[in-house]
This record gives sequence, structure tokens and C-alpha cells, in this order.
Amino acid sequence: MDKRVYFLMVISFVIGMVELIINGIIDLIAEDFNVPLSWVGLLITVFSLIFAVASPILLVVTGHIERKRLILSSLYIFLFGSLLTVFSPTFFILFLARIILALSGALLIILCIVLAPTLVDETHKGRAIGIVSMGVSASLVLGVPIGLVLGDSFGWRAPFVLITLLTILSILGVHLFMERSKPRPPVPLKELWGGLKSKKILLAHGATLLYMTGHTAMYAYFKPYLEEMTSLSPTWINIVYFLFGAFAVFGGGFGGTMADKFGSKKTILLLIGIFSGVFFILPATIPFLPIFLLTVMGWAMLSWAISPAMQSYLIETDPKSGDIQQSLSNSSLHLGVALGSLIGGYVVDHFSVASNSWVGGILIGVSFLFAFLSSRLKYEKWGKVMERTAP
Repeated sequence: MDKRVYFLMVISFVIGMVELIINGIIDLIAEDFNVPLSWVGLLITVFSLIFAVASPILLVVTGHIERKRLILSSLYIFLFGSLLTVFSPTFFILFLARIILALSGALLIILCIVLAPTLVDETHKGRAIGIVSMGVSASLVLGVPIGLVLGDSFGWRAPFVLITLLTILSILGVHLFMERSKPRPPVPLKELWGGLKSKKILLAHGATLLYMTGHTAMYAYFKPYLEEMTSLSPTWINIVYFLFGAFAVFGGGFGGTMADKFGSKKTILLLIGIFSGVFFILPATIPFLPIFLLTVMGWAMLSWAISPAMQSYLIETDPKSGDIQQSLSNSSLHLGVALGSLIGGYVVDHFSVASNSWVGGILIGVSFLFAFLSSRLKYEKWGKVMERTAP
């Protein structure tokens, strides 16, 4: 594997940390600026929404720019956002810094995802995407505890000091180790939505949205689920979360390797099918702790294993707009997180947290249906058959 892929993984880790790190320091920020917690929560909301919407648009708009130059420019903007966060004198300035971080971070993440498979041969493309996904998943898992520990010890600005230092190291690494990479021919903005006129691609994005919605509907409320459904002590709950995080980190690499070995289509259907089943059997495993822990670890791996296979599938389906489709897939993931949180909260408020696993399983089951239908269709665009289903 090209070592530059691992460097892209490091960049994705740094950028990904910013998304959820606010969760661990939300009360400290509210106290410092004397604002309600709900206001601080907007820092998370605005970041996720910008991340979901901006990345495909920015990828198209910047399509003519040489890749190393674009990554460096985005990293410098991200560094400015980090410094603005560290020294923000008011909540308004912090909110503005958050927008800057989201815009530059959204482009950086998708650049890492689309650049990684171009650095390796055909047999390792899925694995390369999976390695970058490992950086993102690791950041999401570690971001909150890092923010919590540093924030409690040194204040809420401390985590962003760390992010600033890591960003500087990333900039130095790009200067020293990354080679210039020619951009692909620019794609008109209308192509951003033109690809979605293909039922095959639209169903694939729908599958991504639905499986992440189902996952988040359960994971966002996993702690109250454990507290109500099990007799685990707080220490054991922490152990469960640690195991979940550890196996989620390796899920991306696992999914990418599966896609390279068995093909993206077979891997997607197999993993989503198992993923749905895990949510239905999870409640039955609760009385048997070892089996329950194994089920949770399987859930954790699957939650990040599907994305690399789906990215490979989109590249195979339409290589010309592969970059755009990967970006839209990334947007689908973030929209799934937002939608899953809303659905999971509705289930908790109107039914019971015990129902969340069933709701998650149903949503992922529908995702399997979408993925199956996508795999059976020919690729059509603007009403013409462009190519048959990739094997």
C-alpha cells in the first residue's frame, strides 16, 4: 500500500476530530460565553449541515485546481479556523470559526477519500478508501473523550490547540511528502445532480442514507439503552463503548479489503444484510454478556465497513463522475446521522428506548432493498443506457 494513503488517513483523522469534539466540552463553552446549552449545540448542527451540503459542491467548483495545491490551501484555511476558535473572544466569532472549519474540512475529507484510490492499483482501491475511512471513524470515536479530558484539565480551548498543532504538522507533511497531482477534467455543476437521475446511483445513495439512519437511531441512544435494558455497571458501560470504538476504527479497513477480494456489489449486500440482522438479534443477546459483547463488536465493525465498499461501487458504476458520487455518498452519511438522531429521539419520546434496535433494523433492512435494486439495474443517465452493472 502506498504510504501516502496512510498520510491521507492522518489528515482525515485531524479534520474528523472537529466534528464531534464539541460534545465533550459543550457545558464549558456555554459557561465561558454565558449562553444556553442549546446555542452551543448549534455549533454541532451547523457543522454537520455544512459538511453534508458543501462537500460535493466544493469538489465540483474546485475541480480544475491541482490537488496538492488545493489540499494545502484548504489546510491553511482550516488552520485559520482553528486559530480563530482558540482565540475567539465572543460566541459569534466562535460560530463564524465553526463555519470556516466546516467548509474547509468538508473539502479536505472528500479530497482524501477521492485521492486515496488514485494512489494505488486497481486491486487495492477499496482498501485505500477503507484506510482513509479508518481515520474518520477513529476521529469520531476519540474526538469526544479527547475533548472531555483536555477540556476538563485545561479549558475548552485546549482541544483546539491540539487540533491546531496537528494541522500544522499535516501542512508540513503535505509540503514534504505529497506529490503534485493533476486534477481531473472539470465537471459542470449540472453534472452534480445529473448523476442522480440514474436510478442505479440514486438507490445506492438512498441505501447509504438509510443504513446510517438506522445505525444512528440506535447508537445515538445506546447509553440509555444499556442503562434500561441491562444491569451493567457504569464501568462496564464504559468498557462496551471502548470496545465499540476500537472495532469501529477497524471497520473501514475490513470493508475495503472485502470489496477488493469479493467485489463491491457482493460485499455491500452481504454486509448490509448482516447489519440489519444484528439489530434484530441484539435484544436477545442481552442476558448472555459474552454473546452480547460479540454482537456489539460486530455492529461496530459493520457500521464503518459498508462505506468503502459503497464508494468503490460508485466509482465502478460511473468512473467519470466517481469523485462527485463519492462526495454525495459522504453527504448521505452525514444526513443519515442527522435523520437517525431525530428518528431515534422520536422513538424514545413516544415509545421506549427498547424499540430503537427494532427501528434501526427495519431502516437497515430497507437499505438492503435499495442496495439490491441498485445492483440489478443498468446504469442509465439522461435516459440512455451508458453501461451495464459492474460485476
